[in-house]
Amino acid sequence: MFYIFSPSSHTPLTNFVLVFKSVCPMGGGATRLYGALTQTLSSSNSVRSVLQEQKVSDPVELLRQCEEALGDRPPRFHRKFTHINDGDSAPSSPIRVMQWNILAQALGEGLDSFVQCPPEALSWSRRKYLILEEILTYRPHILCLQEVDHYYDTLQPVLAGLGYSSNFCPKPWSPCLDVEGNNGPDGCALFFDQTRYEFVDSANVRLSAMRIPTNQVAVVMMLRCRSTGKCLCVAVTHLKARSGWEWLRSAQGSDLLRHLQNLVQKHGSGPTGAPNSDIPLLVCGDFNAIPTEEVYRRFTASPLGLDSAYKKLSQDGSTEPEYTTWKIRPTGECCTTLDYIWYSQDTLRVDAVLDMPTEEQIGPNRLPSFSYPSDHLSLVCDFSFKEKELAPGRIH
Repeated sequence: MFYIFSPSSHTPLTNFVLVFKSVCPMGGGATRLYGALTQTLSSSNSVRSVLQEQKVSDPVELLRQCEEALGDRPPRFHRKFTHINDGDSAPSSPIRVMQWNILAQALGEGLDSFVQCPPEALSWSRRKYLILEEILTYRPHILCLQEVDHYYDTLQPVLAGLGYSSNFCPKPWSPCLDVEGNNGPDGCALFFDQTRYEFVDSANVRLSAMRIPTNQVAVVMMLRCRSTGKCLCVAVTHLKARSGWEWLRSAQGSDLLRHLQNLVQKHGSGPTGAPNSDIPLLVCGDFNAIPTEEVYRRFTASPLGLDSAYKKLSQDGSTEPEYTTWKIRPTGECCTTLDYIWYSQDTLRVDAVLDMPTEEQIGPNRLPSFSYPSDHLSLVCDFSFKEKELAPGRIH
């Protein structure tokens, strides 16, 4: 089942301003930024025109303001990129991708019960700066987020001011709505840098299992690289959580793969019905599945030719990281790998992968914390388009 939305659709301006004022109390350097933004909002006809006029376009300055607002917090994680040396020359048009479950605000404060995390570290007045700081530190060209419940009042306007276009798909029955004082449903959001890519097509998908709609969603977007003219299909998703639902995650993964295959066939140049396409795929998500689960095997064995980028961090190139999430709940400690960046291994090359913070950096109370705003760690990879190999005997 497809749900198609315009990537430029937004809530009415009046509602935007009211929500913005109620959920964004700020101080320090960020007050100037948001104060100017809300002042302009009150006299403009659309959010999009406001952001274009406001031109909050300096990520370095915004990063400085975030750091100023966070004050004397503990040092942020020091993470390095591991560069993959496969003998090829430097990429001509690198693609930096970030995958991150940012932790829905309503769930962090209301339902997730992080027993070792101080309540002050979970406040939105603090977490929003940490989230923006993480994004601005790595400056991805494509940003895939899950558990987004502050899209319209924070992430969309701020990132639009930095040149990102985006699409958001909320869960039909978001658990955030069960939390008093919630900011609306959580969902998946996909952002892309408009200076690097132009929009071609988009679909918001409600994932199904055996033809029955579920509560999980995906955003699928077709983009065209402005420098190379090549198309790229990107998807972000968040599959069903918790043990006992492995069969449902597997069915949801199969449904997403089917949608992806349909979209790349629609825009590709290959023969109709061909299992593969010349359009590269990037699939980011919190799969809520460890690497031994069936949904992981389905993606590995898919005729779309997908591989998991974070395996490149391992010595043998075939093992996922030990963890992408590490938290302590009343039921105990959870340290495992649930998040992935899948890519078309025949058409994309992995050039660099951001490593994981150490156990010492994360600390004994685990995540989230005063240092880090989510129980999931961000994944960041640099990709580039592979050049097509010429057929034997063809003139170079």
